[in-house]
Amino acid sequence: MNTKHPHFDEMLASDSSVRAPYSGYNTWFSEQDPARLSKKSKEAEAFFLRTGITFNVYGQAAAQERLIPFDLIPRIIANAEWTRLSRGIEQRVRAINAFLHDIYNRQEILRAGVVPVELISRNAAFLPQMVGFSPPGNVYTHIVGTDIVRTGENDFFVLEDNARTPSGVSYMLENRETMLQMFPELFTQNRVQQVSDYPKNLRRSLEACAPPNCDGKPTVAILTPGIYNSAYFEHSFLADQMGVELVEGHDLRVLDGRIAMRTTQGFKTIDVLYRRVDDDYLDPLNFKPESMLGVPGIMDVYRAGNITIANAPGTGIADDKAIYSYMPEIVEFYTGEQALLKNVETWRCSEPDALAYVLENLSELVVKEVHGSGGYGMLVGPAANKREIAAFSAKLKKNPGNYIAQPTLSLSTVPILAKKQLAPRHVDLRPYVLCSPKGINITPGGLTRVALREGSLVVNSSQGGGTKDTWVLED
Repeated sequence: MNTKHPHFDEMLASDSSVRAPYSGYNTWFSEQDPARLSKKSKEAEAFFLRTGITFNVYGQAAAQERLIPFDLIPRIIANAEWTRLSRGIEQRVRAINAFLHDIYNRQEILRAGVVPVELISRNAAFLPQMVGFSPPGNVYTHIVGTDIVRTGENDFFVLEDNARTPSGVSYMLENRETMLQMFPELFTQNRVQQVSDYPKNLRRSLEACAPPNCDGKPTVAILTPGIYNSAYFEHSFLADQMGVELVEGHDLRVLDGRIAMRTTQGFKTIDVLYRRVDDDYLDPLNFKPESMLGVPGIMDVYRAGNITIANAPGTGIADDKAIYSYMPEIVEFYTGEQALLKNVETWRCSEPDALAYVLENLSELVVKEVHGSGGYGMLVGPAANKREIAAFSAKLKKNPGNYIAQPTLSLSTVPILAKKQLAPRHVDLRPYVLCSPKGINITPGGLTRVALREGSLVVNSSQGGGTKDTWVLED
């Protein structure tokens, strides 16, 4: 383990006593036969393979469709901790929505000098096509996945805000389903809040965001880029769970000023489109002309108030890591309150003093691209060798505005089952948030991603991480 940073163990206190949220589980675990648990672990793997819960790794052969490893020791969160966390998440999501509405309309935060104008004006994620337009119900981020890390008993930090198209919710649902099937007794002994109503809540939340010109019960559909997308399993899984159609761009067309999908009974109008296609590919008439994944003219239908696109185009700017560094100020500007959830200390490499500090301390820091995601294009200083640091240093000097840097956080650990016994591994948490004019709904728990290699801090599935079921206790 990285001994420089003592980490917070979520199950065991420093005197090796078991923390309260884990006490019931620990009693059960101590009575289990390790061989049975190993067998159950293999059963879970077989179940995931059978269900087809896999993801593709970009840049690798199609044969590289991989299973995300599942660890059967749950991560357990006390109700009081969750209440505090969800208050902070709700405050942050409200602020993000207000920020997006503002920068595409009155731009008061720029006029007040709180966020520098050039961070918006020179940003590829800022869509001029959204200026002066408000989406139905003023909701920009219908689905948010906020990545949270813990470093101490009461220390939670937001690592990033996934406001574009957060993925992984199918793993949250399937992990729970698997645990319920394998260990039903655990759920009679521990009062765990349920997550299974997420698809129903997602559908309700999307229906509540129907456009002004919708008459009757809104028709919802999911737009997928197709079977070669790394999250295709999730797209079809959610369509199935919600009872809505899964469509591709070529199934849709503009008909009488509305978006309609091809069905066996002819074309049917769609009111709400949950899209899992990036902005650039959404409308070849307004964005990339060569895109085959989107719908020509959908932006015009959208601006005319005849369809809701979830999440709204242009929300990606809220995921920008340079914007992230202003989130405490953004929260305060729109809510009038201090941010309940802390940001990780962030150096903006576009600023000369920050750049000088970062270059001097590269071996200690984590450096990320401002538009990056999935753990790609980043440097984890403590894990890098001299050659990697020198190469990254040259990239930084060449294009400093493209990067931010953060300290290497000592992420909390929770146990995994390793060789029939418990061993601590670092984790993060992605709770899923649904927004509509009717309110904000946060599923209790979310997706816990775990770094399966001892001492590793990288939890991304694309970089070899796994997942586990996340329990929020009822009392």
